[in-house]
Amino acid sequence: MSPTATALRAGWSRGLIELRQSFTNGAELFSHFLWPGLMVAALFFIRDMSFGSSGLLLGALALPSILGMNAAMGMVGMSQQLTADREDGTLLRAKATPHGMPGYLVGKVISVSGGLLADLVIFLVPGMLIIGGLEIGPGSWPTLAWVLALGLVASLPIGAVLGSVFTSARAQGVLQLPILALIGISGIFYPITALPEWLQWIAQVFPIYWMGLGMRSALLPDAAVAVEIGESWRHLETAGVLGVWAVLGLLVAPVVLRRMARKESGSSVAARRERALQRIG
Repeated sequence: MSPTATALRAGWSRGLIELRQSFTNGAELFSHFLWPGLMVAALFFIRDMSFGSSGLLLGALALPSILGMNAAMGMVGMSQQLTADREDGTLLRAKATPHGMPGYLVGKVISVSGGLLADLVIFLVPGMLIIGGLEIGPGSWPTLAWVLALGLVASLPIGAVLGSVFTSARAQGVLQLPILALIGISGIFYPITALPEWLQWIAQVFPIYWMGLGMRSALLPDAAVAVEIGESWRHLETAGVLGVWAVLGLLVAPVVLRRMARKESGSSVAARRERALQRIG
């Protein structure tokens, strides 16, 4: 069996094991329902609000946007898990086994993606029951599928790069602030056209806006395009921007991770563990 096939097989098994553990562990199972539950609650309170004189319900605009946002947030989950594994020595053990690093990364992609898909379903099912104004046709699910697949390829490598930058799980809190700022300007809870033009340009640089736009194009009626930039769903631009991020991430992530793995040693793991114990003490 080739090294690539060995790594893929090991990664697949590892990812499925981690995914199963996340749904049999009480704390992690609670977290799978907490965030979708909070988002459903937010939708409930804005379900009957209208956006200006457009006649469109704000809840209907927000539901697919939140789907895109949650998918993009997979990069945060990837970053947090990689940093935690680096801190407790899991990454070092993976490095010490044949083809361990490729298998480790494949496993993380599978476990993070699988958990994320489950979270999206947990959010989408009750959301569709309480929100009116959606239009789901034969083309909705294929559009959701390609936007989600391309979005994950665009965002998960970014998470891996960010995870290699932070040396401790505690430092991950720094990551939350810019992510929340991007969510705020990406048209998730309110159409982006209501924002100043310079903020619109900033939002369009990053994947969160485009994943939300792609989801809206799949689940909203054609009339909803009137509140989008250029009054267009811009599918080509969505594929282009997400594609650029995907290529960039796939090129940069392996290089950064290899360099980070070369620096890992038993002494560095022990030093981080000692610092963590001192903070607890």
